Amino acid sequence: MTPKLPQVETAKALMTEAMTWSVMRWLREKRNVRKAADLANAALDQLGETTRAQWPEGFKAAYTSLDGTASKPSNGKKALSTSNDSDLWALLKKIKDADDEAYRARMIAEETFDQAERMLSTRLAREGCEKAIHAWDLKEKAIRKAEAILLPSKV
Repeated sequence: MTPKLPQVETAKALMTEAMTWSVMRWLREKRNVRKAADLANAALDQLGETTRAQWPEGFKAAYTSLDGTASKPSNGKKALSTSNDSDLWALLKKIKDADDEAYRARMIAEETFDQAERMLSTRLAREGCEKAIHAWDLKEKAIRKAEAILLPSKV
């Protein structure tokens, strides 16, 4: 099970609080918000990498071969050779899709914060906070899916 990462919990709490800030408070605190977000993203990225590093080699190779469009890439076909080959490819594809969705959500949150800063918009800053929290939730879900490979019943 994915542990609660203190960096993520701190960033979520800060973002929740920041949704009530005035534009002046945003201007004063934006560096702290960015630092907390960067730490949360780095912690989640590290946990995802650590989780995938524990996978059997065949799973790592098969996951790497996924490009987001093929359900069973031909260059990774030999990486998995079990009786549940289709089920495992489907699981890897779900993990890859979840990772990609979390990444897209993270980029949207960052873009929203950038726009809020340019426009000095607290409305957009609040929206960015919500999007950042959502992106972290998606990344945590993706990591939980990646951990499923480590469960004996899934392999």
